[in-house]
Amino acid sequence: MEENRIRVAITQGDTNGVGYEVILKSFEDPTIFELCTPVIYGNPRVATYHRKGLELTTNFSTIQNIDEARPDRLNLLVVDDTEVKIEIGTPSPEAGQQAFKALQRAMTDYREGKIDVLVTAPINKNTIQGDAFNFPGHTEYIEAQVGEGKEALMILMNERLRVALVTTHLPISGVAQAITQERIVAKLGILFQSLKRDFAITGPRIAVLALNPHAGDNGLLGKEEQEVIIPAIEQARANGIQAFGPYAADGFFGSRAYERYDAILAMYHDQGLTAFKALAMDDGVNYTAGLPIVRTSPAHGTAYDIAGKGVADAGSFRQAIFTAIDVCRNRRRFDEAVANPLPKLYHDRREDERRPRRDE
Repeated sequence: MEENRIRVAITQGDTNGVGYEVILKSFEDPTIFELCTPVIYGNPRVATYHRKGLELTTNFSTIQNIDEARPDRLNLLVVDDTEVKIEIGTPSPEAGQQAFKALQRAMTDYREGKIDVLVTAPINKNTIQGDAFNFPGHTEYIEAQVGEGKEALMILMNERLRVALVTTHLPISGVAQAITQERIVAKLGILFQSLKRDFAITGPRIAVLALNPHAGDNGLLGKEEQEVIIPAIEQARANGIQAFGPYAADGFFGSRAYERYDAILAMYHDQGLTAFKALAMDDGVNYTAGLPIVRTSPAHGTAYDIAGKGVADAGSFRQAIFTAIDVCRNRRRFDEAVANPLPKLYHDRREDERRPRRDE
């Protein structure tokens, strides 16, 4: 692969949603080809159907394998070329299987070292389920496939805000039990390392949110802060991580306190993501930290309610592509820097004292 041109694998996602619309809109401006070689993993019949129905002008070239990808165009790698029943705006098992086939093929090419980063279009977490996919979502499947035993961390982000989660796709009834000191410390460690390696932040500062209203009010509204979260923060700080809190989520976001930190660790899905999406829906990106693969996706879902109407905003998907490219470059620079430490540049007088003199 060319050193400065990153090969971006893009999975088509649910074929009845807005996936192809935001993908094709993202490549309307050909200057993006100066940054990457994009490859859609999908079905050309479905792509053509969406392009014609939406009256989009973005062109693509079909290829049969990743080695045929050209750097100056939008490539579509044919994962499936069969006729597919497209029901715009409607969940269907067929659309779910189309999404899975694309994701599965992309994972194969990643394991063979043929792609640099992965950008996933939205899936329906229900219709994609099957014998080979029994996971809550993209993140867990990718972790199992190419995580190499490492733990993933979901980060929702834009240029102003990064929100990571201790727990992700759990029912509220199971959240408190899943919040443990060990889990919080582990997530803080992944987040801290990602901020340094993936986002080139020196000495990152992380805010930790409380679980209960008013941060538990000294145990009146819950003891998780005193018994779990505060000890976890103290342990993380002993490990060299600048973690602060716990902060009550409503006041933290309402007062814009997030502006003083490089990232936020929320305890559960809606606690962090409701505020994030209210502040950053149009350009938000879902980034999967902690894994060898660089993977991003837009912050929105399949958006069945507006699918096929031509009104889907491609800003989030386009930003997901740019973020994947930036993270890939940051990782390369970071890994190169730590792999080749600077030679010793100081003079140790004690070595002179230990060295025999010529006249002795």
